[in-house]
Amino acid sequence: MNYIADFHIHSLFSNDSEERLENIIEQAKAKGVKEICFTEHVDYGVKFDHDDPEHPNVDSTQRNVDYPLYMKTLTQLQQDYKDELTIRIGLEFGMQRHRIDTYQKLYDRLDLDFVILSCHEIDDKEFWTYDYQKGKDEDEMSMGYYEELYTLVNSYKDYSILGHLDHLERYIPNHYPFEKSKDIITKILKIVIADGKGIEVNTSSFAYKLPDLTPAREILELYYELGGTIITLGSDAHTANRVADHFEEVATILKEIGFSQYCTFEKMKPIFHAL
Repeated sequence: MNYIADFHIHSLFSNDSEERLENIIEQAKAKGVKEICFTEHVDYGVKFDHDDPEHPNVDSTQRNVDYPLYMKTLTQLQQDYKDELTIRIGLEFGMQRHRIDTYQKLYDRLDLDFVILSCHEIDDKEFWTYDYQKGKDEDEMSMGYYEELYTLVNSYKDYSILGHLDHLERYIPNHYPFEKSKDIITKILKIVIADGKGIEVNTSSFAYKLPDLTPAREILELYYELGGTIITLGSDAHTANRVADHFEEVATILKEIGFSQYCTFEKMKPIFHAL
């Protein structure tokens, strides 16, 4: 790759990471990464804001980002490392249809470079705890997930890319056949493309030893066939050692599909770089 950028990274500002930002930055530099974007978790409905007056005693693992401290810290790090590494400020919105207004208010008050639109829970039931999956067969699980994504991309527009598009694959017993979900995935991708948004390749698939990329190669091929051009690479790292994990391998696969560029973002605008 002619330009290496990791646009999906979590630090101790996310409830599920304890990694110091400086460790991530130093690892990125050591790997020759030119640009990174921190994308800390926001999951309204299953987590609470750091200053939520109605839930003052909630454990830190149930908290969203401390937004003022996050913005202040990253702004300072941007200055500290300006001659060594480009640092962007992002968030990962774990959105649900009935929480869209809350996310919109948050977006409107922050000056962000990049927003990942993800789906980690439905009806305030999380995937990783398997609460969402209880009592559902695989058709109900998977189609419910894609229908939620379809509603989100129809209803919410202040995002940059869709995160780990077939994310639920990680949490269901068996691989859900692409042909069964192809129609609704096509509808989702057509909206994404028409809106000038993109998708990511999330290389956590290697860490979790999944049988395919995230999203699967068939989805990436479909995105390309539909005319999609905006694509980011994200490690979804929660520890410094996973920054830019398997990026060279993924770049090769993307070029095999037909992609020649990938994107970084500044102030929510895509910037294209050669793979």
